[in-house]
Amino acid sequence: MRFKDKLKAISIKNNSLVCVGLDSDISKIPEFIRKGEHPQSTFNKAIIEATHDLICAYKPNTAFYEERGHAGIEALRMTSDYLKGKYPEVPLIIDAKRADIGNTNLGYAKFVFEYLKADAVTVHPYLGREALKPFLDYEDKGIFVLCRTSNPGAGEFQDLEYDGKKLFQIVAENVVKDWNTNDNCALVVGATYPSELEIVRHIVGDNFPLLIPGIGVQGGQVEKTVKAGVDGNGLNAVINSSRGIIFASNRSDFADKARQEAIKLRDEINKFRKDSV
Repeated sequence: MRFKDKLKAISIKNNSLVCVGLDSDISKIPEFIRKGEHPQSTFNKAIIEATHDLICAYKPNTAFYEERGHAGIEALRMTSDYLKGKYPEVPLIIDAKRADIGNTNLGYAKFVFEYLKADAVTVHPYLGREALKPFLDYEDKGIFVLCRTSNPGAGEFQDLEYDGKKLFQIVAENVVKDWNTNDNCALVVGATYPSELEIVRHIVGDNFPLLIPGIGVQGGQVEKTVKAGVDGNGLNAVINSSRGIIFASNRSDFADKARQEAIKLRDEINKFRKDSV
């Protein structure tokens, strides 16, 4: 199944636009798990079991696994294998923000899509479409291109203007008009910039996924995010929360607390989502 179809199906089935970021920082995992074997994958499995019916995707950031070397990569693979084995209908987005020349990207793409068996990945646009072709050629996968990121300094380059348009607008236009020949492109736009999010949604139209980080700890507001980010059917906004859900507790009740936070976010999103369609 193509990524866009898989995302739509699970969003409708679970009535949810919540993406749980599995940014499983080893230093923040509950101590009783951290002292055991395979702490990151054990933690992730518990989060998945507690939330799989409440969300539309999981998004591990590879930095939290790569920093541990072999053990971290093994944990990431074990997490993917677990999700694919038990809940294959739930998309896995690898947040790796890859960017390089074409032959190097081929290696990155094979790692994400063939070794980890992920459904989607985040990539940088700076090197252009030609360099990203190894990713774009995976027709059934989702390619989330960074457009307007959630960090405070994002505007240093992304707000630069050329011919009356800001760079993030040009990125959005190029991706939707020229890069999306396999209908597998998507964009990353931060919840911390709702006005820019609304602009991007207008550029790409409906049936185009937007990955929206920045809710919760980073300060993104749910109401503004939903109203600016969903398409005309109230879909295709993958609204990510990481720390606010997975680290809601550092005790033995961490999975239950994660479920409670996922329910809270799903319900808040749906409240405003209904007003937007």
